[in-house]
Amino acid sequence: MMTFFQQLQQQTRDEQQYLLDSPLIGRALAGAMTLDEYRAFLIQAYHHVRHTTPLLMAVGSRISHEQEWLREAVAEYIEEELGHQEWVLNDIAACGLDKEKVRNSQPDMACELMISYAWDTVQRVNPLGFFGMVHVLEGTSIRVADQAADAIQHSLQLPDRAFSYLRSHGALDQQHVQFFASLMNRIDQPADQQQIVHCARRFYLLYGNIFRTLSTDNIAQLQQAA
Repeated sequence: MMTFFQQLQQQTRDEQQYLLDSPLIGRALAGAMTLDEYRAFLIQAYHHVRHTTPLLMAVGSRISHEQEWLREAVAEYIEEELGHQEWVLNDIAACGLDKEKVRNSQPDMACELMISYAWDTVQRVNPLGFFGMVHVLEGTSIRVADQAADAIQHSLQLPDRAFSYLRSHGALDQQHVQFFASLMNRIDQPADQQQIVHCARRFYLLYGNIFRTLSTDNIAQLQQAA
């Protein structure tokens, strides 16, 4: 019998492929991503990463007392994720953009929709649905982050300090995925399992759309002097 984590992987396979088939991911892995595309990717990464800790806090506050073990796990996630948005901003600065302008910018529509869906799920539907987003972001990073970082750095000749976000979510993140799998395998309520699978499917599509619609139109504006 498959564990729930294995079921989650199997039941979201098509949606995962939609994400991985994004042309921009293909160009990144092939070392064909432009500097402005990498900057644009980091800008959208900043906009969704800055919501991770607040979302986790909201999840923790809504978990039932019968799942106290899960609240404790969420607390561990919060400790791990604190400040990661600043890593992304530092990468952006290493790519030649004003990180304070990025901090005060607005996300693209695809990114805004993913963030909104995450908050709606946690606040209105079922806080455990947020683990669908964790599965998508961590699972995808394990598969492509290191390879993409190496290819982008080689082609664009950027310094190591421009890749702290990607490299922190690459192969070294394997322990996080193992921790996540152990948590999912303790989720035994069918309604919670169904919600996590449903949300993972949606997040694969929403995250994929960030790559498929990524715009570099605002890069020139962000490069202008204050």
